[in-house]
Amino acid sequence: MSGINLFGRRRMHRSMHATMVIALGFAITILTGALLLCLPVSARSGQPTDFLDALFTATSATCVTGLITVSTAVHWSGFGQGVILVLIQIGGLGFMTMASIASFLLRRTITLRERMVLSAGLNLTENAGIVRLTRRVLFGTLVFESAGALLLSTRFIPQFGWWHGLKMSIFHAVSAFCNAGFDLFGTPEQPFGSLVDYVGDPVVNLTIMALIVIGGLGFFVWGDIWDKRRFRRLTLHSKLVLVTTGVLLLTGFGLTVLFEWNNPKTLGALSGGDKLLAAAFQSVTLRTAGFNTIDQAALTGPSQAIACLLMMIGGSPGSTAGGIKTVTTAVLAISAISALRGRTTASAFGRTIVPRSIMNAITMMIMGGVLGLSGACAISYLEGVPFEQCVFEVVSAFGTVGLTMGLTPMLCTASRVILILLMYLGRVGVLTLGVAVLMRHRDPPKMQYPEANVMIG
Repeated sequence: MSGINLFGRRRMHRSMHATMVIALGFAITILTGALLLCLPVSARSGQPTDFLDALFTATSATCVTGLITVSTAVHWSGFGQGVILVLIQIGGLGFMTMASIASFLLRRTITLRERMVLSAGLNLTENAGIVRLTRRVLFGTLVFESAGALLLSTRFIPQFGWWHGLKMSIFHAVSAFCNAGFDLFGTPEQPFGSLVDYVGDPVVNLTIMALIVIGGLGFFVWGDIWDKRRFRRLTLHSKLVLVTTGVLLLTGFGLTVLFEWNNPKTLGALSGGDKLLAAAFQSVTLRTAGFNTIDQAALTGPSQAIACLLMMIGGSPGSTAGGIKTVTTAVLAISAISALRGRTTASAFGRTIVPRSIMNAITMMIMGGVLGLSGACAISYLEGVPFEQCVFEVVSAFGTVGLTMGLTPMLCTASRVILILLMYLGRVGVLTLGVAVLMRHRDPPKMQYPEANVMIG
């Protein structure tokens, strides 16, 4: 028994080490990016950028959020935009996944400790097959981003010329696949334009939407689909991801159409086909992408509430997206339905969900809610602006979405620091908690207390 306990402690120590490496690695990446962005060469003006603006941008890029305090297109030079693009790619795939490229090229064996960090970075609980999955992640990322850049180039090269059009295509393909939401469409007159000018362009919209959805499914789901090919043979995790993603996308689309169809400031001014395309894009981008083709500040009250809910849910575990994740939402919904039916267990697709997973989902939901409300209250107090507007910005930061109602660029230093912390916690804190505390296997407790009922409701 002592041997088993010793092995369990060693495994727990290694798990904690791996997650600490991830948290520290993201922090070092952010700080390095911020220092690079402070350099005069990173700004179009040739002047050093304020450290807080550089730190905010580096955090937003590394945490694949998309919230900005200065225009990416107007303020940053080509070098600065290149730094942002690298940070987005590192943040989307994880720094250990990116670092593994050198090991693969040099044909170096991946150590056990490195495998554990890779597993933690991809939100997996086991190390088996992690090297093969990492290879697939890198290859799949290259294929999807290249295909996206090729499709976008059919629009951007004719508009901007070969060199600038190609740069625009690559930047936005990477930003979309990593669910980052950074764009290069701002002008001095309109610094925060995003994709508003392409609201009716099917090629740009459908390409960006496809990249967002694929990036937000999760790397494990990619491998599962590739290996199993048929839905009924997929793992329960993959089934929940695919079904929940589909339901959320359709729900977001339907509610956007319902609440915004006649709103002259959003969908109301568009033609019928463009309305449907804009509503579909809005539903997809709320999955932590951050691009927008309609003015978020002009959304109706119900649409803002739906947007906050979808942003908080976000993408799927082990993906480039943020939020409390689709599987968390699915487990909570299934548990609630089971309770309403008088059942003592929760099941889906012929499999019983273990109680530990239900506890994990509840913890993730509570943590997200507490952090979101606390941040919104603090910013509302500091800025003296409506609470609902602060909720939108805070949820966008914690869910690593990047959509804004125009408040972020006007925030004071303290409020920006709050958003920086929320972006970091949204990308790293939830992941670290999930792997280090929630997802590790613990030894059974040495003492178990008698059961007792409490009144609920």
